[in-house]
Amino acid sequence: MNILFLAQRIPYPPNRGDKITSWRLIERMSRHHDVTVVAFAHDDGDRAAARVLNTEKGIRTIAIDHDERTKKLLALPLLFTGKPLTLGVYGSKALQAEVDRLIPSMDFAYAFSSSMGAFLLPHRLPWVMHIAELDSDKWRQYAGRSSFPMSWVYGREARTLLRFEKRLAASAITNVLCTPLEEQIFQEQIPGHSTTVLQNGVDLEFFQPAPEKAEPGRMVFTGVMDYLPNIDACVHFVKDILPLIRDRHPDARFDIVGSKPTPEVLALGETPGVTVTGFVDDIRDWSHRASVAVAPLRIARGIQNKVLEALSMGLPVVGSTSATQGVQGTPGEHYWVTDDPAEHARMVIDLLDHPEKAQALGRAGRAFVEANYDWEVTLRPLDELLEQRPLSG
Repeated sequence: MNILFLAQRIPYPPNRGDKITSWRLIERMSRHHDVTVVAFAHDDGDRAAARVLNTEKGIRTIAIDHDERTKKLLALPLLFTGKPLTLGVYGSKALQAEVDRLIPSMDFAYAFSSSMGAFLLPHRLPWVMHIAELDSDKWRQYAGRSSFPMSWVYGREARTLLRFEKRLAASAITNVLCTPLEEQIFQEQIPGHSTTVLQNGVDLEFFQPAPEKAEPGRMVFTGVMDYLPNIDACVHFVKDILPLIRDRHPDARFDIVGSKPTPEVLALGETPGVTVTGFVDDIRDWSHRASVAVAPLRIARGIQNKVLEALSMGLPVVGSTSATQGVQGTPGEHYWVTDDPAEHARMVIDLLDHPEKAQALGRAGRAFVEANYDWEVTLRPLDELLEQRPLSG
């Protein structure tokens, strides 16, 4: 059948969380269906990626230019309405026009994120709402970690977006969540609507272990570094955890690996032992050098690809509850979990002091993702969903 796939970003290359998942979904759908992608292009890289999808991957892709910084400014008047700012930032007459033009030739639509679902509300085509993160709950977490006036802005966004998510949930034929926990939260906050769990996976062949490359005393964090939860996690680690580790291991190093570091993140690179890489061609080069992967996120929804990737590479992972709760493993067996800075430091020190213990934890993590997070297995419910989809919305 003909499937329309909507995304906030051109879903290629799969080099960040949302693009990893959306590309895997599209690749899986395209095995048996004709997929047309309509997505925002944020820069020249996105436009080039759209050309690759069209010419090399055989995926019809329509890129709509999007200046997110300008759109954020233009969305500010929505603060005086009952609408979420998200709809102002990602609203687009050009994208809506493309959707309206394509809908008559489509059998089914798939919206990757709530902001993309907005473009399908005017139509009766059967469609699925994919909720990679329950955004209203994420904004609620932001509010809890911020001071006035941003706490008010974030809290308002959480409330208005929840109302909008309820409207989307009622319109979609089902709502896809990435973990059983996310499904539970969704059903508590937006009860009475169909849900489906479609867990993320990890590329087990790409993210292979390389223990011989590990350097003693080296820690790594990976992620896009203009994303607030990642910024908060790294600032927290450098300010509250790393000094305790370096008291025991003065030569310990912490690598922050990811594109688009903000000034706040770049400033962390002035701290002794901290490296901020910015964009790298291959995060494996940095992850393989590490003895421990850390994930001290205090704000998180969904499943953290950074954790799955580290586990797949056989790295021992020390993370927060928020970072690991989407992963269906056993704390203490497959990874270590704590929300206390001093305990986080003690766990990392223990692994640095005892390489054999670190290697054993890394092997257990790798075996766990091999058994549970192969993309071929995790996306089987998608095949079933497409086979069972209704003929009308």
